[in-house]
Amino acid sequence: MIEFIYRIEHHGTRRFAAERGGRLCLIDGDLFGQFALGEEVARSETPGAPPPGVRLLAPVRPSKIIGVGLNYRDHARETGLPIPSEPVIFVKPSTAVIGPGDAIELPPGAGRVDYEAELGVVIGRPARRVRRARAMDCVLGYTCVNDVTARDQQARGVQWSHCKGYDTFAPIGPTVAVGLDPSQLAVEARVNGERRQASNTRELVFPVDELIAYISSVMTLLPGDVIATGTPSGIGPLTAGDVVTISVEGVGELSNRVELERSPA
Repeated sequence: MIEFIYRIEHHGTRRFAAERGGRLCLIDGDLFGQFALGEEVARSETPGAPPPGVRLLAPVRPSKIIGVGLNYRDHARETGLPIPSEPVIFVKPSTAVIGPGDAIELPPGAGRVDYEAELGVVIGRPARRVRRARAMDCVLGYTCVNDVTARDQQARGVQWSHCKGYDTFAPIGPTVAVGLDPSQLAVEARVNGERRQASNTRELVFPVDELIAYISSVMTLLPGDVIATGTPSGIGPLTAGDVVTISVEGVGELSNRVELERSPA
């Protein structure tokens, strides 16, 4: 059984690869359809740890990322807002996606920019108006997401896709973990090695199956799309020079440095 799915740079091309029993093999065919494991490219002694010498990319290229607001009870308390009666959803564009080791860029004039550690659900098959009882059949696996947010803009009441949709504001990775139970996974954020967020998905207001059923009643979820399930308490600002690491139990660690936005070429 495949345990982890990566997207890697291999001899100048971008390929999906799968880890099974410590062996990382290229995927031949369609990850979301018919495929087989091909050439072995690396071995890892630690399951889920990026194999040495392999450049990791964002593990999927979603057509969209669907974020969920106020989905941890402790975060709702932190913000002083009531727990919602139904999921609060917003969309982050595909252009916000970056992978492990890539830089989060702070846009000029954005004000305070925060990290948000989240469990990401990777969709494996098209999902439209899926019943909750069948929702988990649509899941390929799970990943780490940093739902980077321009907090000052959010506080001014600017629509959430604005404050969360900047380029580089959706780090994803390092892998897609297959076969996890998402109901009790530790979720953490560290900035420069200091732990800032620490919670567990058992604190989710709306669990994964309910989110899939709700979101797919609004929009079609496509293979590779990611649901960012919400962040726990402990959100805080990032500054240039920081390194922020998001970890999800069973998935691994996603680290990104923080820089001022570079001028467009």
